[in-house]
Amino acid sequence: MKKIKPLAFYLPQYHPVPENDEWWGKGFTEWTNVSKAQPLFEGHEQPIFPADLGYYDLRVPEVREHQAQIAKDYGVHGFIFYHYWFGSGKQLLERVANDVLKSGKPDFPFCFCWANETWSGIWHGLSEKILAEQTYPDEQDLIAHFEYLLPFFKDERYIKVDNKPLFIIYDPNHLNEGDPHYISKFRELAKENGFDGLYVMASNKLSDDIDFQSMGYDSKISNAFHKAWIPHINKKEYISHSQYYKNRIKGLIGIKKKEQPKVRIQDAKAVVNDLKFEESNVATYPCVLPNWDNTPRSGYRGIILANNSPELFEQQVEKAAQYLEDKKDYPEQFLIVKSWNEWAEGNILEPDRKNGFGYLNALKKILNKHSRNE
Repeated sequence: MKKIKPLAFYLPQYHPVPENDEWWGKGFTEWTNVSKAQPLFEGHEQPIFPADLGYYDLRVPEVREHQAQIAKDYGVHGFIFYHYWFGSGKQLLERVANDVLKSGKPDFPFCFCWANETWSGIWHGLSEKILAEQTYPDEQDLIAHFEYLLPFFKDERYIKVDNKPLFIIYDPNHLNEGDPHYISKFRELAKENGFDGLYVMASNKLSDDIDFQSMGYDSKISNAFHKAWIPHINKKEYISHSQYYKNRIKGLIGIKKKEQPKVRIQDAKAVVNDLKFEESNVATYPCVLPNWDNTPRSGYRGIILANNSPELFEQQVEKAAQYLEDKKDYPEQFLIVKSWNEWAEGNILEPDRKNGFGYLNALKKILNKHSRNE
């Protein structure tokens, strides 16, 4: 059996950029939302605080080195950097990857997930304002996109499957509607540049029931966690952000008693209990979610997965490892972790002040258990 290789999504949002300065105020980073978060109800654990690394700035090389060392020490094989190419050469948050490429450090595997979606302010208090629109303008832009990626693909640290760089697409439907031939053209360019093609993986955004094979994908990230979560979300009664303010207005004019808004909350144990990894019509890699609370970013529109713990995460990793045991025909045994550092979504594998290295220890424990069984 091949070695299990955990890959963790990595958000490069922790340094100022001109666009964020313009949209949210001077010096904005993801830490802005994290640090100003407030409890929305009694017992709500906000704000959350980073442990060893503090409120880091990803422009600092030592921070990136420290992250990579922690990840390596606890069995993470590599990072999946979010990559933002909006079309017509427009990028955002590319500084971190560029610095990693140029410096040759840290010596740690990585790949890209192209986050091909439009940035809207709807979840951040800017109504429906479009901040950056995802487009697929023409073949010239596609070639420019590939040429930007090529030095990364050629880097010895870049994760490859059978001499094919691993490239993850966040929203396959959006790409297919925008340019259905994008992937096939990317593959041709990869072969022209000495690779055996690309190993293209769809993210966990879409259901596992879609025909990814006909869309040109080699593999996908399992949607099983989301599938297990949805019934619990739908069962929960809650008051939406807009309904709260309607009720508040009624209260002010004496029609309705003032109510406190409610946020959607589900029990993590119930979701993990229902978690079951299944195959699609391409290689389907399990995805585990240590925790989730995106109220720092979205307020009462957010969703909370309550009662998370390293023990529950350990159960997820065990289910994923058992699933991979039966997938001997897969070229690699990737285990996807969402995410390493999405702090404003409360979705972190990195050490935090409450749990310390608890989640990382849970991951390492199961990896060690299954490596002994090989």
